[in-house]
Amino acid sequence: MAFTLTSKSFNDQQALPKAHVHHAMGAGGDNVSPDLAWSGAPEGTQSFALTCYDPDAPTGSGWWHWVVYDIPASATGLALGAGAAGGAALPPGSKQGRTDFGTHEYGGAAPPPGHGPHRYIFTLYALKTPTLDVPADASAAYVGFNIHFAKLGEARLMATYER
Repeated sequence: MAFTLTSKSFNDQQALPKAHVHHAMGAGGDNVSPDLAWSGAPEGTQSFALTCYDPDAPTGSGWWHWVVYDIPASATGLALGAGAAGGAALPPGSKQGRTDFGTHEYGGAAPPPGHGPHRYIFTLYALKTPTLDVPADASAAYVGFNIHFAKLGEARLMATYER
């Protein structure tokens, strides 16, 4: 069985709905994290981590929109809106890392007007450790570094958005 990541909120390689666009920087969205579901995790999975990354942001290093880690191995998805501040709707034990918005919550798409389409890559990682030993305010890149060394497999889902 293949390790897959899906969403009822959007289809792979389709436009991200306005509900999942940020309300900051004039983007005018609702900033609600999409629902996500997964199946087929590799044998030995002890936890999951999820990132949402925009490689097209005009920063020289992209933009991290969402970082969730220490998701229990028993989880099979994240509910619509689970990325709200405080993480109350996340599976027990899950933690949200700091995004490039400087917050510990989902930050939706907010590309500059006229910059063209941006890709929002949601990547779910199956990990061989039950937790990641990272500081609570670690950067997304630091969390990603730790994910890399604990990774058993990954599944991706990509949305696009432009304004």
